[in-house]
Amino acid sequence: MKRFFRSKRNRIIVICIVLLVGIGVGAAFYFLRPEEKEPVKKKKAKKKIVEKLKIVDEDSNKRPIAIMIDNNVGSTSHKGLQDAYITYEIIVEGGLSRIMAIYKDRETAEIGPVRSSRHYFLDYALESDCIYTHFGWSPFAEKDIKALGVNNLNGLYDNAPFWRVSDYRAPHNVFTSIEKIYSAAKEKGYALETSDWKLLNYSVKKINLNELYPEDTNIKQANSVSFSFSPTQVRGFTYNSEGEYYLRSMNNVPHTDATTKEQYHYKNVILIKVANSTLDSYGRQDLNTTGTGDGFYLTNGYAIPIKWTKSSRNSKTSFTYNDEEIKINDGNTMVEIVPINNNIVIA
Repeated sequence: MKRFFRSKRNRIIVICIVLLVGIGVGAAFYFLRPEEKEPVKKKKAKKKIVEKLKIVDEDSNKRPIAIMIDNNVGSTSHKGLQDAYITYEIIVEGGLSRIMAIYKDRETAEIGPVRSSRHYFLDYALESDCIYTHFGWSPFAEKDIKALGVNNLNGLYDNAPFWRVSDYRAPHNVFTSIEKIYSAAKEKGYALETSDWKLLNYSVKKINLNELYPEDTNIKQANSVSFSFSPTQVRGFTYNSEGEYYLRSMNNVPHTDATTKEQYHYKNVILIKVANSTLDSYGRQDLNTTGTGDGFYLTNGYAIPIKWTKSSRNSKTSFTYNDEEIKINDGNTMVEIVPINNNIVIA
């Protein structure tokens, strides 16, 4: 063996063999090695998008504010009513009507004209646990506000949240703001939050009544609706398909905001029939707000007949169709409380 390695030629041969073997082993290791897999990238979990209502902040328990609105000023003199998420209109003495606008999570700077209370409006303010705001009261309202312990702000005694304007004639010239009302309510020690404010069964998903109740013969197109509180007080709503809301008119004149000049419009219109009667020689009214009765719900150009039920003055009114609570479109709602013997015409 030593003799073999003494030869230069043999040493070269051995070195070449070793190199070839090494190259072969390396190649075999390279080509026969297990295939490396690319690291699996973990997919980021998609965040679930929770749809929220636009008309109210369901995460907020800010207490709603109900404001009595003078409706004896014509159809172009109101301010700030578009910001209300629920608005009521009810008959008062003389065949006239009065409005109660309810606000939540808004900062409306000028609302009015503010007018006096009527006792049956309390029944609809209480069911949303509102801070009740008014300027004056009837004897019946004064009695009930005190008896029911209603958290109220009365312009006759609580001057801070109210002011008068010079371009409106008294007593139709009182205005207020959301900021001033909350400030005055805080001074009086009223709660500014409540967990009992929810009334309507809102849906974040669009409600089309003709699709929700297919082939239901009770569903009818509702491009317009009209009714009256008295021969001199006619109300109407006309559907605007582009905006998908109902434009409001009073005595056949568009009901517009004095500041924005915009016609008041509502995503939802609820009309319910309630029996009314006269209480005194002044013509003050009373309403049978409890019990049950008939009505209609209008949204997106269609209407369904509904039932309303209210078990007590401060309980919540429920609105049902086929014994199920109706779903309300995400948007502002006008509740018209129509004298029981007056016709409602839907076309």
